[in-house]
Amino acid sequence: MPLEFHTGGRLRRWLGARLGGDFALGDRAWRRIMHCLGSAILLYYVLPHDLYRGFTLEDVLFLGLTLVLILEALRWIGSAELPTIREYEQRRVASYVFFAVALVAAVVLFPEPIAVVVILGTAFVDPLIGELRLSPRWSATYPWFPLAVYVMLGAGALVLVVHLPAFPAVVAAGIAGVVALAVERPRIRNFDDDIAMTLVPGVVLLLLAYALPMLFPLGKFAPML
Repeated sequence: MPLEFHTGGRLRRWLGARLGGDFALGDRAWRRIMHCLGSAILLYYVLPHDLYRGFTLEDVLFLGLTLVLILEALRWIGSAELPTIREYEQRRVASYVFFAVALVAAVVLFPEPIAVVVILGTAFVDPLIGELRLSPRWSATYPWFPLAVYVMLGAGALVLVVHLPAFPAVVAAGIAGVVALAVERPRIRNFDDDIAMTLVPGVVLLLLAYALPMLFPLGKFAPML
């Protein structure tokens, strides 16, 4: 009998009812909430890195990612049941795995300001895009509205994190947002856009920081290439 990492859908059924819908609405809302909560990985930058006798925050990140991979392996062999797994994910690696890999990779590989921009962008803008596509009323606002939200989040992060002047912050966030929305749009079988939407804009910003250090002075935060 597989391990059940859910309560039979009671929470999602309750959430759907509170939102004026059914279980399907609650399931979708719960996925969106969990996606936004991926931004909690940014606590990495405010918590002490040395936790206990050589055990560091990096160890916590990789331990968490390892647990995610083990959970997915258990799901594949039929030993675990997880909530919010969509029908098409039954036959491929689930989206939460791609998202977890993207979050850890962004924190480990990118300098802090770039990681903050791309993580906030993916955590909040990707579910926003999903909702806009489902709404006949709001679908016409794509891609301008999600791009505006991405720029607002990204530019705000750059101003607050590295005290970048407003103009280059908006330009950098705008470039990252355009790249993120461009790589989010294609549908590739057995591949989830979370990882591309996080890592590709990060690479672009990192290249800009090295190529145009006077405009995007992020290079001082960058690791050695």
